[in-house]
Amino acid sequence: MPKKPKLGQNFLVDQNACERIALSLGDTSARTVVEVGPGHGAITALLAPRCARLHCIEFDPALARELTFRFRNDPHVTIHHADVLQSDLVTLIPSPLTTSSLHAEQSSQHTSTLDVIGNLPYYITSDILLHLYAAARAGVLRRAVVMVQREVADRIASPPGGSDYGALSAFTQMHAHVEPLFTLPPAAFNPPPDVHSTVLRLDFAPRFAELGVDPDGFNAFLRATFAQKRKTLNNNLRHAGYNAAQLTAAWPGSIPPQARSEAVPLEAMAEFFKRLAPGNAA
Repeated sequence: MPKKPKLGQNFLVDQNACERIALSLGDTSARTVVEVGPGHGAITALLAPRCARLHCIEFDPALARELTFRFRNDPHVTIHHADVLQSDLVTLIPSPLTTSSLHAEQSSQHTSTLDVIGNLPYYITSDILLHLYAAARAGVLRRAVVMVQREVADRIASPPGGSDYGALSAFTQMHAHVEPLFTLPPAAFNPPPDVHSTVLRLDFAPRFAELGVDPDGFNAFLRATFAQKRKTLNNNLRHAGYNAAQLTAAWPGSIPPQARSEAVPLEAMAEFFKRLAPGNAA
């Protein structure tokens, strides 16, 4: 019988899938890569010879010890026994003093940002993604290739107007271009989960400046608009503290009066946010 996983772990054992995931990051020869939840190191072993530096963040202490021993002779591989949600990713960017002369000749894009890869634990997928988006707003991340539950991937990639579109869709699409790559069956894992898993590529390109909105204020506004998915946009904003007069005066003509948030594109949401003059809620 397979060893019972801890912390909801399902380890990827399909070697072809591991290779496809590693390749999905693109050329990492001059990049610093952060692997979230490396497990037994199936993808780590593929990445180690292909990137300039590799940081692996593993929460399970036994697995962290296993990986530390396995990659003890790879000085450019660092194993962190840590919680990714408590990890400040900016500290993993190499400083000019630790960057080799070869890498110093590369463009600043190669040394001032990180790439992320990982099989995200299902029970904290949203928390980890939001943590990555905060790092992306700070200019820390270039790209992420992550594996998530298929239903979550469908929501993340859903365009406005569909039933799958929600707060996580909006937050993701405010921060990155989303590309679903491929889906894996339960048999690709040991032990097999009860669901299929989809690999996504996120190329970070936050849209706050483009749309002319304050990141913190607009994120809070989006969160309020999706607070109760079954309610209309108007009712969610009333619940958030805006009064009827404010909403009527600011309501954009591009948004139907009884629209739900999942039907409203980000551009229209940004227009509404600016018309409402954040901070004037009752």
